[in-house]
Amino acid sequence: MADGSANVTSATELAPGATTVAAERLRAFLERVERLEEEKATIAGDIKEVFAEAKGEGYDVKTLRKIVRLRKMDRAKRDEEEALLDLYLSALGE
Repeated sequence: MADGSANVTSATELAPGATTVAAERLRAFLERVERLEEEKATIAGDIKEVFAEAKGEGYDVKTLRKIVRLRKMDRAKRDEEEALLDLYLSALGE
């Protein structure tokens, strides 16, 4: 479109029965997202419980979270990040 707006068809441009179909499809998308958000909240709660259990056994949760983050990273990216950290600390005399 010339005005840069998204290519969205308004309800008035659809065939008579299409608005119902479009509304049902939209509702289906929203319900799926809502269901996934609920699952995400449940999983986040489960993760919190695991970290609480680890903390109860004496592990440092902040360090565990950092290890989880590092293990997700590509090895080359992780090496690059560690090298930059060493370089910056060295420049600061640390």
